[in-house]
Amino acid sequence: YNALVENPDVSTALNPETSFVLNVDKASYSNIRRFISGGSEVPRDAVRIEEMLNYFPVKQDAPTGDSVFRMKSYLTSCPWNAQSQLFFVQVHSKKLNLDHIPPSNLVFLLDVSGSMDLPNKLPLLKTAFSKLVDNLRPVDTVSIVVYGSAVGVMLPPTCGSEKKKILQAISELEPGGFTPGEAGIRQAYRLAQSTFIKNGNNRVILATDGDFNVGMKGEKDLEDLITKMKLGGVYLTCLGVGMGNYKDSKIEILAKKGNGNFAYIDNEQEAEKVLVKELTQTLYAVADDVFITVNFNPELVQSYRLIGFDNKRGAISDTTSTLEGGEVGSGHSMLAIFEISPTQRNRESVNTGSQDQSLASADIHYRLPERKDIRNFHQRFAFNYLEFREMERSMRFSTAVALFGQMLHLSQHVRYVAWEQELALVKETMDPEDPLHKEFLDIVTRAQKIYGPLKKRKRWGEDD
Repeated sequence: YNALVENPDVSTALNPETSFVLNVDKASYSNIRRFISGGSEVPRDAVRIEEMLNYFPVKQDAPTGDSVFRMKSYLTSCPWNAQSQLFFVQVHSKKLNLDHIPPSNLVFLLDVSGSMDLPNKLPLLKTAFSKLVDNLRPVDTVSIVVYGSAVGVMLPPTCGSEKKKILQAISELEPGGFTPGEAGIRQAYRLAQSTFIKNGNNRVILATDGDFNVGMKGEKDLEDLITKMKLGGVYLTCLGVGMGNYKDSKIEILAKKGNGNFAYIDNEQEAEKVLVKELTQTLYAVADDVFITVNFNPELVQSYRLIGFDNKRGAISDTTSTLEGGEVGSGHSMLAIFEISPTQRNRESVNTGSQDQSLASADIHYRLPERKDIRNFHQRFAFNYLEFREMERSMRFSTAVALFGQMLHLSQHVRYVAWEQELALVKETMDPEDPLHKEFLDIVTRAQKIYGPLKKRKRWGEDD
């Protein structure tokens, strides 16, 4: 895993503005679920809180008119620190009309090397891609490139109506050999370019455990290759599987540099969630190179700390000129949470219930697909404080998810929070009818059994 450094508290007087990348990645949560379900601790660097928040769908307020985005903010008390407040910035992307989604040119790039010869690897991928094929339309085109003992085109460009032919090709996949990932990537992009659909959805879908052991090994080499390949207008979706030799960092780098997204599939239910239920979010971009800049009002915010996004930003050191934006898919909702230290004026406003100044403002910088001009979506956020119990349930539940992520990361900021407190927060905020929420409660309950007894031999915020 890429090493993560938790974002520090930042003085608003010195640095009122912070920028970070928005994307639709959700891989971290399903990977965490895999560790905890197996009775294991989660590697701290595997915990990416923004991806955990992305995982849970929330009710959406659709953008109005021709807008690509809509933003909403919330301000409330902080359950783990009575001296702090939590500030939420929720971003919704527009949802494409399914009847008018452009034709897709999809290249499945499948790792069939020897390391994939496990039930939770290639067999799971075959099931996952078969589910995706069921949703293809006659206007869509699918090709399959494999890499293992050799690199080759398993299925030439095939019309989406020929589902039987595509499914047959998937069923015949067999593992074996080394992992010539570099050659496979080059072959897939060449094929995608040869069948490129102008104004269509041109995308390589890479599925692997990330164990590139032949060809390029360094992540810098992979970055350079994918950066070059994406210039042709082909997107990249990465699906990670497996354990043991699973290389999360390499797959994450590929997705980031390939104008794409990243998911981890640990079971058939997750495959269906990513490739069927959330198909448009996963495969259809509405904006590229997306990042957001939040500017806090020093008169109301003394300091702030961005929760998560640790591997996307070095707190103050990054500038908007160095940030490399992410891809945002159709109909997705993204959430950023800040823990802020309020000023005295802020506290007085909470008590009186009145404040005529804005707490913060935000700018989303983005490009439309296949366009080069940078666009900007600006919004100011009013001082709209509500007590935590009065907040929308989805935001309160997201708070429980963010706290769970910080506890798994052994964050110094939540070192005095007991697992009983986290469990109580989940039970209080979850929707008992939502299967994802019920599963989350089960995972937190299991985590308590794994981590609870460890406090005597492991201190919060310290390495092993």
